[in-house]
Amino acid sequence: MELPEPELIRQSWREVSRSPLEHGTVLFARLFDLEPDLLPLFQYNCRQFSSPEDCLSSPEFLDHIRKVMLVIDAAVTNVEDLSSLEEYLAGLGRKHQAVGVKLSSFSTVGESLLYMLEKCLGPAFTPATRAAWSQLYGAVVQAMSRGWGGE
Repeated sequence: MELPEPELIRQSWREVSRSPLEHGTVLFARLFDLEPDLLPLFQYNCRQFSSPEDCLSSPEFLDHIRKVMLVIDAAVTNVEDLSSLEEYLAGLGRKHQAVGVKLSSFSTVGESLLYMLEKCLGPAFTPATRAAWSQLYGAVVQAMSRGWGGE
């Protein structure tokens, strides 16, 4: 599956990837605002976070943010050949299903991603750039959804 504007994706990501942790934190803060029920899914050593802030400042969660940003980075790098990531993304889908993440939550993650890009890029986040990212994210989720096995 090819995307219409790989250059728009690459250009906009260049800006974000300069400080992935900072922007990834914006993405997850937004995600917890939109879907607070996701917070309990993040537990390390059986410890529940008392608040999104508590979660967003924990070393284990920061590690998760870094990993998420690396996955997006891989999708950007392979934007013209996403099929090369299909197995990897399906495996990622399986891992998320195993810890109780619902496939439907990924649409909220998508909204949070667009929110973060808009915050980072400001006016440079044009409708065309937004459309390209929506398509890229849709393709990533589609590949991941194969790991859910028909949810």
